[in-house]
Amino acid sequence: MSKQDLATDSSPDDLSGDLTPGDLTIDGTLVRSLAALLAETGLSEIEYAVGDRRIRVARNATVTVAPAAAPTPAGAPSATAAPAEPSFAAHPGAIKAPMVGTVYLSPQPEAPPFARQGDMVTAGQPLLIIEAMKVMNQIRAPRAGRLAQILVDDGAPVEYGEVMMVLE
Repeated sequence: MSKQDLATDSSPDDLSGDLTPGDLTIDGTLVRSLAALLAETGLSEIEYAVGDRRIRVARNATVTVAPAAAPTPAGAPSATAAPAEPSFAAHPGAIKAPMVGTVYLSPQPEAPPFARQGDMVTAGQPLLIIEAMKVMNQIRAPRAGRLAQILVDDGAPVEYGEVMMVLE
């Protein structure tokens, strides 16, 4: 199909039709359905694929701005200001969530945790469990080292790629 054919055959009212490789025709009904599914489920993005064709629909996340705190005198430390949490995303020892789910730091509710902050761990040692779709997935240490930070709470939800622990 040539550019001329695309220009003459596709109108704003006819957004669906047979798709051929290189064709940029958009299935408006599918886009609207995916957008409605986003709104209904509260997701921020969704991707749909059939064969080698893919469509991804995403919406902007809303940003909430907290009111500014009253300024403190120049030499006085602020009692309410929390120390800035360092970003561990680029840390070479960052252990990131391989999936979305719920984190459990121990094998059973009353059992001790797999590892505590400051513990020395060995490569392959279980560190935590992520429950995803009723399946318990053990997350193991990728290498030996000291568990420097635990950035998640027991029973807390995690997102894909979220840093959960830091090894040094």
